Amino acid sequence: MTGTIRDRVIGIIAEQAVLDVSDVRGDQSLADLGIDSLGLVESIFAIEEEFDIQVPFNANAPDSGDFDISSVDAIAAAVERLVKDQHG
Repeated sequence: MTGTIRDRVIGIIAEQAVLDVSDVRGDQSLADLGIDSLGLVESIFAIEEEFDIQVPFNANAPDSGDFDISSVDAIAAAVERLVKDQHG
């Protein structure tokens, strides 16, 4: 596992959006990148696998809960917190 958590999250999101990593900006939402609800769920699974974490995410109510999916930066920050909390 190389790269920062943020870089790795961006890589996962870029892969899901079928974009170059350089085309993904932190202020973009997943919708801006063309990622639909199924893509969101697949991204969450990929993030969980990459970082060996459990994301508190409800696919039926993605805007509720503690995992902020409002932007790429928000997702990266949430993953950083989860990694810290779950792995010390």
